[in-house]
Amino acid sequence: MIRSKKSLTTFAALASVAALTLSACGSSSDNKDNGDKGSASALCGKNIAFLGALTGDAGALGQNMVNGIKLALKEHNDKNADCQINVKTFDSQGDPKNAPALATQIINDDTIFGLVGPGFSGESLATGKTFFEAGLPSISPSATNVTITKQGWTTWHRVIGNDDAQGTADAGYLTGTVGAKKVFVVDDGQDYSKGLAGKVKDVLGAAAVDSDQIAVKQTDMSAVVTKINAAGADAVFYGGYYTEAGLLAKALRQSGFKGTFMSGDGAEDPNFVTVAGKDAAEGAVLSAPAGPAPSGFGATGLYATQAYDATNIFLAAVDAGKSTSKEINDFIGSYTADGVSGPIAFDSNGDIKESKIYAYFVKDGKLDVANPTAIS
Repeated sequence: MIRSKKSLTTFAALASVAALTLSACGSSSDNKDNGDKGSASALCGKNIAFLGALTGDAGALGQNMVNGIKLALKEHNDKNADCQINVKTFDSQGDPKNAPALATQIINDDTIFGLVGPGFSGESLATGKTFFEAGLPSISPSATNVTITKQGWTTWHRVIGNDDAQGTADAGYLTGTVGAKKVFVVDDGQDYSKGLAGKVKDVLGAAAVDSDQIAVKQTDMSAVVTKINAAGADAVFYGGYYTEAGLLAKALRQSGFKGTFMSGDGAEDPNFVTVAGKDAAEGAVLSAPAGPAPSGFGATGLYATQAYDATNIFLAAVDAGKSTSKEINDFIGSYTADGVSGPIAFDSNGDIKESKIYAYFVKDGKLDVANPTAIS
């Protein structure tokens, strides 16, 4: 979407004409004072974008997000025949190197008025400036790196707790609930992974016996497993995604390691069990700044509820008659509601004000996504 001063002025003028000539879009919003419900939005017929992994080693997480987006859009569109909003997806494969070119496509598409995403922290850091300079409002359902909201990108928001909150809770769980005395911390070198693992290590203090780093797509875990066992670790924390997490857990159990294996939200997916194998995955603890979906919710998997809520914020802006990028961004900043993922309100940096961290467990060969324990 090109947001030059000329195009914004033209768009605003068209929005004013549309507001006088089109019928109302309809659905309700908790932010009733944020717009005139009697006017249709010039955004009817336009699109929300999604940028994130839909294929590759972490593609399942992006698919969860798109399912949440599509559910929110279906509910809105079923109630608003005269104001259909759709989604355009951009597959980064979870690689920050792929994201900038996709971001350029998004900002140059005049049919796109908002972004649900980016999905991961690395691609958020790689594209945040582009979206900010274009004025495109964005809400990430899943990018948790702490530094993203410290860049001054006022168009960037997230509906999920950051890595400081999760890392603090994870370290406390390991030393408190588990009673671990020697925790070995591993990450895969990505922005999300380093941020989360680094916070865990800092909070562990003397309980962090050592640390190491592996590479994305690494399959041979023998070297790091040898270091873990040599350190006498009674627990391992891994910062990264489910494929490497599963391979590491598998190699650890094959080596005879009996301690606790814990990882964060990047690994909280049933594919972790598939990769590790049921026996190796048994007893693993996978945390996330996201609770289970409510009963009967129409989309499954981690981040589906966050993506659903993020989409509904944009739809609320549409229903409130917002049309320019600034109007939509201001609407997001002042938005307050109870979403399916929890209470939603943003601070001045775009972080969600309130979040809880949960621990999910692998039991009887399956990741139990319905019965987590709150650990913060």
